[in-house]
Amino acid sequence: MDQQVERCAGLDVHKDEIVACARIVDPVAEGGRRVELHTFGTTTSELLALRDWLTALGVTRVGMESTGVLWKAPFYILEDAIGECWLLNARHLHNVPGRKTDAADAAWIAELVEYGLVRPSFVPPQPIRELRNLTRYRKA
Repeated sequence: MDQQVERCAGLDVHKDEIVACARIVDPVAEGGRRVELHTFGTTTSELLALRDWLTALGVTRVGMESTGVLWKAPFYILEDAIGECWLLNARHLHNVPGRKTDAADAAWIAELVEYGLVRPSFVPPQPIRELRNLTRYRKA
């Protein structure tokens, strides 16, 4: 299968941590790709460290699973720094049954994004999100 993206990443987002897997084309590495795994917290400083790590690697597309509202903080921080930030439907990401780890999930998401096997979910642009938040605040 042909590769679609040279530098991509998959994020497995949880309440207290985010496991990131970056897949980067590297002719020296085995299989022509270098895979880097890293775990970050969910505080603002850790999310900024995640953003800096991904931009330092030159990642152009990030995919993350849409689980509840946990995706919002990393998505909002990464959307301006990374070329494409994709929110992915959890039903499209089901892995092969068996032992699952956060690192394996992040690697699976990165691989699906790399080969273009998933489509991003719709996330409204920032001005629309701000307007929605304002109207929800006024209603409450």
